[in-house]
Amino acid sequence: MNKITFLGAGSTVFVKNVLGDVMMTEALQDFELALYDIDAERLNDSERLLTSMGRSLGSRCAVKKYTDRKEALRGAKYVINAIQVGGYNPCTITDFEIPKKYGLRQTIADTLGIGGIFRNLRTIPVMLDFARDMQEVCPDAWFLNYTNPMAVLTNVMNVHGGIKTVGLCHSVQVCVPHLFEALGMDQTGVVAKVAGINHMAWLLEVTKDGQDLYPEIKRLAREKQKEQHHDMVRFELMNRFGYYVTESSEHNAEYHPYFIKRNYPELIERFNIPLDEYPRRCVNQIEGWKEMREKLFASENIEHTRSREYASHIMEAMETDRPYKIGGNVMNTGLITNLPREACVEVPCLVDGSGISPTYIGDLPPQLAALNRTNINTQLLTIEAAMTGKKEHIYHAAMLDPHTAAELSIDDIVAMCDELIEAHGDWLPKYTS
Repeated sequence: MNKITFLGAGSTVFVKNVLGDVMMTEALQDFELALYDIDAERLNDSERLLTSMGRSLGSRCAVKKYTDRKEALRGAKYVINAIQVGGYNPCTITDFEIPKKYGLRQTIADTLGIGGIFRNLRTIPVMLDFARDMQEVCPDAWFLNYTNPMAVLTNVMNVHGGIKTVGLCHSVQVCVPHLFEALGMDQTGVVAKVAGINHMAWLLEVTKDGQDLYPEIKRLAREKQKEQHHDMVRFELMNRFGYYVTESSEHNAEYHPYFIKRNYPELIERFNIPLDEYPRRCVNQIEGWKEMREKLFASENIEHTRSREYASHIMEAMETDRPYKIGGNVMNTGLITNLPREACVEVPCLVDGSGISPTYIGDLPPQLAALNRTNINTQLLTIEAAMTGKKEHIYHAAMLDPHTAAELSIDDIVAMCDELIEAHGDWLPKYTS
């Protein structure tokens, strides 16, 4: 029996979406769905939910939970990753509270910034453990990564893990729908081209019947900026740099040095920036799960509608050789010619029986490539820190982060990093000076 392994299967709602999609895909029937998580209670919840849903959907997929990771991976054809190392408490709290002591405020802190750097540093060793297991028991499997920080982790798995990996993010899928909905525009028949890096990919072209829609988009966006709304940072970036960016305003507020600034506190209200947004979401999600769990298990007849998640469509395309287009995170093998080859980029990809074939983009507009490189600098130095074990590269990554560098002195950056390293304790490996 073919096997799809889900790492981080305690993420019960996400497991329901992704593996529920699998259960509804004819080409993926008769696969074993192997569930693995270090949280036994959540793992049991996911097994129970999927078993019940499988009966409701008439699926022929077999659901099996594992407490041994290597056995969960053994013989897998596809591996889906959705782990979070350290969780909300203590690690996310640490990522937010220590920088606050230095006057550095964040919104999400799961991709870049000081929070993103430390999320990478505690996740990379675990990912490389996955890669070592996979090299032994399923070396030809595709690794479908949903875990943030997407660009760095996908890069590490491909380059240092030696595993065929594609990073999958919702931001490309929802970019045009959210933009058009916000502006009251009809997206029927719209053709879009998106490329860049994860969470900072760009809507390079947007047309309908061959007509460029950007002039109308920008006109409507300028009007919308006259009143407060939830996407003001992205509209400001589009106004200043010429193109709309894929990921949300709350994310992009901390990817750039322009929006969260102690000396300009009025910017927070002007651009409607939700500081400390991710901790609030975590608390609400933890509380909401209790009620959601009761609802999910209240009925034996668990319904599911195939979701927008890429995973089942990717596996279906590979199994059937019927092409499917995704926005994928892959290594920059000459795809975007004015970004570093060492970087992980997000570009359109064709998926079929031969695997994943990324699209050549060429040069991005120079201002967009420049913005991407400011984030890539920190990504690559974070990887250097993780792979060499040298503390100095953690400092380098933080000193090159646009938001951190705009707010703090070098001495404060180093002191903050040292305090974060100490606070994370055993969640991080030991670094040499």
